[in-house]
Formats: sequence, C-alpha cells, structure tokens
Amino acid sequence: MQVKNQFSKYANEYKTHNIIQQIVAKSLVRELKSKPKRILELGCGSGQVFSNIFWEIEFYKAIDASSSMCELHPKAKNIEVKCLNFDSEEFFNEIKNDSYDMVLSSSALQWSSDLSKIIESLSKITKEINTVLFTSNTFKTIQKITNTKSPILDEDSIKNSFSKYFDCEFETILYKLEFDNKKDLFDYIKKSGVSGEKSLSYSDSKKLYKEYDLNYLEFEVIFVKTISKL
Repeated sequence: MQVKNQFSKYANEYKTHNIIQQIVAKSLVRELKSKPKRILELGCGSGQVFSNIFWEIEFYKAIDASSSMCELHPKAKNIEVKCLNFDSEEFFNEIKNDSYDMVLSSSALQWSSDLSKIIESLSKITKEINTVLFTSNTFKTIQKITNTKSPILDEDSIKNSFSKYFDCEFETILYKLEFDNKKDLFDYIKKSGVSGEKSLSYSDSKKLYKEYDLNYLEFEVIFVKTISKL
C-alpha cells in the first residue's frame, strides 16, 4: 500500500463543492488497465465517471439512489440509468442475471450498510471491479475535536469486504484541500456531501469553529482494483 499526500489549493477557485469527488473519478478511469465494453456503475451521480470514459462502449448501466442525480446523468440508447439503492433487494434483483466486463464506482460504496453483500453479488456478474471510496479518516481532525465517529466505513472494513471474494490491489491517498479562510472551509464541510446526513449540534459546531486551526480539510480515499476472483 502506498500513501501519498496531495494538495489541492484554494477550493474557492472552483465553482463546486465536490472537487475531491471529481478528482478521484478522473483518477479512477485514468488508471484502468483496459477499455471495457460492458460497464456497471454504482453511485453514478450526475455522470462524473462516465464523462471521463473516452472509448466506445456497448452498454453502460448507471445506478444511483438519488432521482435528481439520475435525471442529470447522460442518456443514450446504450446507457441505462436506474434509480436504485445499492443496498436494496430491488438492486440485487436488477443485476442478478447481468454480465459485465467491469464494475466501476467512485465516492459511493462507503455509504453501504453491507458492503460484503454487494461485493459477493458483484463477484457473480463480473471478473473485475475498480472503485474508489472515502474512508472514515476523512475529516479526521474534526472527529477528534468533536468526539464524533465517522458515518462512513473505515479502511480495514473496506479491505476485508473486497478480500473475501477477490485478490485486490489497494492504494490509500490523503488529499488536503486548502482554503483562504475559516468561513470558506466550514462552508465546504456543509456542502461537500462527504459527511452525509450527520450534522453537528450547535455546541459542537461552536467548539469546532474555535479549535479547528488547520487551513485545510482532510479527505482519505482508498482505490481498490480487483486482480482475480478467489
């Protein structure tokens, strides 16, 4: 495993609050060793992964739990967009008879309530998964100050879930996103979508604003490449 520090300066220069998600989606596609023709994507959002695919595809199934995101995803004859929660039985029934060259997922599977179940199901319909997930070390200093637990999966849980069904390569990367001022930094936390639905109490927010003395936010992601099925 390789751990790298990467700095993306001045988030206020970007017209978006999901710049890290964009960076990792681009990296995920760039690092692919092949150009799969049949692809399943979990947590497709508005098409951040798809927008980086430059080769011709036969079929692309894009899954997302958010109907508003599904509406924004690119459409075509060979693209099927389904609004489904990837933890639901409806999703498992949707894919059980499918077959794909590759499954992709970016900044999504860390929210799963049963990641092992998803990977087991995917192992029956594909030989290759390439994915990137945020880990619980995202916003680590914030958790420490407020004495809160991350709502997303930790690195070991993610590795264990994949390693039950595949030989894998893992790479963990720490991104540090820098800000000009505290207001912009805290505004980013609210709008980034990484902290989920969990919001801090007024007293915790006040404590955090007072004690958080870094000029950057921490985002830890893990890239997972399956090598072969077990």
